[in-house]
Amino acid sequence: MATPTFDFDTLAALYRTMARIRAFEDAAERASQGGVSAFGQHASGGAAVRGPLHLSTGQEAVATGVCAHLQRDDLLTSTHRGHGHTLAKGADLARTMAELFGRATGFNGGRGGSMHIADFSVGMLGANGVVAAGLPIAVGAAHALKLRGSPHVVACFFGDGAINRGPFLEALNWARVFELPVLFVCEDNRWSAMTPSTPLIAGDGAAARARAMDIEACSVDGNDVLAVHAAADDLLRAVRASGGPRLLHALTYRLKGHVSVDPARYRDPAELDAALRDDPLARARDAWRAAGGASADLDVIDRAAQDEVEQAVTAAAAAPWPGAEAAYDEVQNTGAGVWR
Repeated sequence: MATPTFDFDTLAALYRTMARIRAFEDAAERASQGGVSAFGQHASGGAAVRGPLHLSTGQEAVATGVCAHLQRDDLLTSTHRGHGHTLAKGADLARTMAELFGRATGFNGGRGGSMHIADFSVGMLGANGVVAAGLPIAVGAAHALKLRGSPHVVACFFGDGAINRGPFLEALNWARVFELPVLFVCEDNRWSAMTPSTPLIAGDGAAARARAMDIEACSVDGNDVLAVHAAADDLLRAVRASGGPRLLHALTYRLKGHVSVDPARYRDPAELDAALRDDPLARARDAWRAAGGASADLDVIDRAAQDEVEQAVTAAAAAPWPGAEAAYDEVQNTGAGVWR
């Protein structure tokens, strides 16, 4: 992989994406814990964001570094922890928040919510509540691209827990056999729900398993956004040139619990403290200052992200709920479902 080179414009753009994701996740977390803030309370007295909310706080560098190299018509599949991927791929932040609030102005009319959000207009094929389920979807999409003679690629995000499930093996095998244009991205946050992943993964993990199937793979520090950016650039160039699959294993850390209401007391506090010191936004700031950049420049980016998210939350809270008649819209059925 190429050695990352420092460029102020590149890092500023990457930091902006990470800051927007972090601000979004923090606001969504508050809104899921009703009463924490003015916008966190639902009209009925509960949380404004209801249902399981899986945050990607601490993992921002992976989505940011990879998606920076994706074109609008490239495709992406995500996980149950997919807000960051959605935003990094270019989806509108306000509509993303509205979807989490379950409002009619969301991408999916409030039906998808957090775990099933999608925006086909930017190639975001959807988050997925089933571990590893995005892998075969990504491979199917990549096969369709190849059959159509399309120049585009698919980025497939999945967690470390997914590599122990059957779809991982099936997807990599199919992609290699048919030389499909897909970049597999293992977003290794070291936890499978509430269980540490390492003791449950035999051998050397995702990259080793990919190489065993003759797929080029590399590992990268997933909290160093410039390193992720450089590695993804090399791999995606190779995918576009050859049409065959590649795998990126990015080691990062999930700073929050499995869901937003999970205090994660099963973790060693020392482990969390170490992860907080390795925060990808803090590391980007350190790199910026070390190269002579002013902290005030990044402060402006942070404030802009906060303002954008606050406006999105206000709009989402004021947006209409889906009408009852929308229950039958865009639902596959064998008859002619009609609301009455």
